[in-house]
Amino acid sequence: MAQSTPQVELPIPESNRQISEDETNEQKKIGGKSNINYGWWCRIFIYIICLIGGQCAATLLGRFYYDEGGNSKWMAAFVQSSGFPILIPLFFFFKSPKKTDSSPLEKPSKFTLYMIYIAFGLLLAGDNLLYSYGMLFLPVSTFSLISASQLPFNALFSLVLNAQKFTALILNSVVVVTISAALLAVNSESETSEEFSGGKYAIGFICTVAASSAYALYLSLLELTFKKVTKSESFDTVLKMLFYPSFIASCCCVVGLYVSGEMSILTAEMNGFSKGEISYLMTLIWTAILWTIGWIGMMGLISEVSSLFSNVIGTLGLPTVPVLAVFFFHDKMDGVKIISLLLAVWGFLSYVYQNYLDDSKDKSTKTEDIEAPITH
Repeated sequence: MAQSTPQVELPIPESNRQISEDETNEQKKIGGKSNINYGWWCRIFIYIICLIGGQCAATLLGRFYYDEGGNSKWMAAFVQSSGFPILIPLFFFFKSPKKTDSSPLEKPSKFTLYMIYIAFGLLLAGDNLLYSYGMLFLPVSTFSLISASQLPFNALFSLVLNAQKFTALILNSVVVVTISAALLAVNSESETSEEFSGGKYAIGFICTVAASSAYALYLSLLELTFKKVTKSESFDTVLKMLFYPSFIASCCCVVGLYVSGEMSILTAEMNGFSKGEISYLMTLIWTAILWTIGWIGMMGLISEVSSLFSNVIGTLGLPTVPVLAVFFFHDKMDGVKIISLLLAVWGFLSYVYQNYLDDSKDKSTKTEDIEAPITH
């Protein structure tokens, strides 16, 4: 009768077991990316719709506010951040992830977070005010195309703050979008009228470029904060980074309304609104809501992908506004503006293609690292 051979189990070193577990997790991650993740793509699609739709509609309503009798720069700045109360219900659905022993994260102090919220809020308030001046002194189509300059600014700040590499495609995007904005600057004479005089056009152009740079700086600092301070990109974290700075920015705008004296003329402004008082209130309310929806889309893309990707998608919506402005506000779409629009789209596509190449390279590198045999 044959005797059964005893099986000997050799102990696996802890380091090798950890490597094996890490490889399995990485394989699952890449495997999930290679297969179609419908849930992830659905979220990305919703965020993109929120960002582009909210940004375009809010920009058009901002122009509508000025065209129909609104004249308060601080009120226009206030509505860009005052929709934050609609975020409150989201905090109940997206709670902070519980801290586990497997992922010990050292949370920043409350003082550090409060200072970040205040700094971001002040930056946001200044950015909103600059945008409101640009919206007042520029046709909405020109304002939107100049706002595309946020893309090269974002590339520059990402290079300095987040070690973003400059490639030929990114450099092409920076140059092309810059030329696109410069064409509108030198074409100011064809845009000027009694409503948009040469001096006002220059102020609007400078304020819009400054606002675009401030917005790009805000996004880059936000990404840096996620990586170095909070060390988390959960949706709960990005909600807080939107809610509290928006609250601070709104408070600053309220102070600006009182200090500038514009608060005292708001009643007369509402009574003189050509579409009526109800239309005045609904314009402000929906502008605030739409800006916040756009911010939700932007923050969602940051949490799921990156701040650079969210800015690229936001830039995609900018060339859409001039086309809509032709139908809603009867803006002129002359040859120079069409060329500027095409250049803006070209710059955007160059930036998107570079992100596609980077993503493909990262996936290829991860796959090669996992498939490589481990030598002992």
